[in-house]
Amino acid sequence: MLRLVENHSLPRTAAFFDLDKTVIAKSSTLTFSKSFYQGGLINRRAVLRTAYIQFVFLAGGADHEQMERMRAYLSALCKGWNVQQVRELVAETLHDLIDPIIYDEAASLIEEHHAAGRDVVIVSTSGAEVVEPIGELLGADRVVATRMVVGDDGCFTGEVEYYAYGPTKAEAIRELAETEGYDLARCYAYSDSATDLPMLESVGHPYAVNPDRALRREAVARNWPILVFSRPVRLKQRIPTFRMPPRPALVAAAAVGAAAATAGLVWYANRRRESA
Repeated sequence: MLRLVENHSLPRTAAFFDLDKTVIAKSSTLTFSKSFYQGGLINRRAVLRTAYIQFVFLAGGADHEQMERMRAYLSALCKGWNVQQVRELVAETLHDLIDPIIYDEAASLIEEHHAAGRDVVIVSTSGAEVVEPIGELLGADRVVATRMVVGDDGCFTGEVEYYAYGPTKAEAIRELAETEGYDLARCYAYSDSATDLPMLESVGHPYAVNPDRALRREAVARNWPILVFSRPVRLKQRIPTFRMPPRPALVAAAAVGAAAATAGLVWYANRRRESA
């Protein structure tokens, strides 16, 4: 059993959670592909392709190059989408699609961190229009997510304003620590992927959750705890005592800027060269 009791005489702390395959059992963005198809945003061919991408993602076979291709594909796919329509489609189907795939173990951890007086921050590579409603559903205090450029017509341009990937996640966490007064040495972080090593390294209590092979190797080498989440359960079907405490309005963390985004791309390129 994890000991998550907070000493309130010390500086503030937080628990940072990756989303996909850490808190929920699938890719948050790809889970909504059927809703986007029914809403007329994508065609059947795109649905089939996103289903294949979901399969690769769940199988744990997506390396850095494949992840970058996925990002490029999804960015191009959403070009011209009306942002308000996307938000409405996500809101309409959020409980039906996301609630059943939330890991019971993750929901329990979120509740325990809140009970210990820590903020809960979702840090995800998925888009903000998808991640922010999920964060609210989970009772998170803040969200860090990828942000697409929105044109004057209210539609995505296909360009990425901020990509929450690799070291940009860690940079966002450090900026939040400065603005919110978090003591990172006493903070927690959870992820399934080796791409989140910078995020895990930035806190004093890193945890590997359902880790891919590369992260498992790192976790074993660094003596990091490894957790296995395997029970997706609807929030309302959890233990009778479960309740989301009253939380202030969800805060979307500010993007960390072009310099950090560029650092993320450089880090990604270096990782590719090292693995070649």
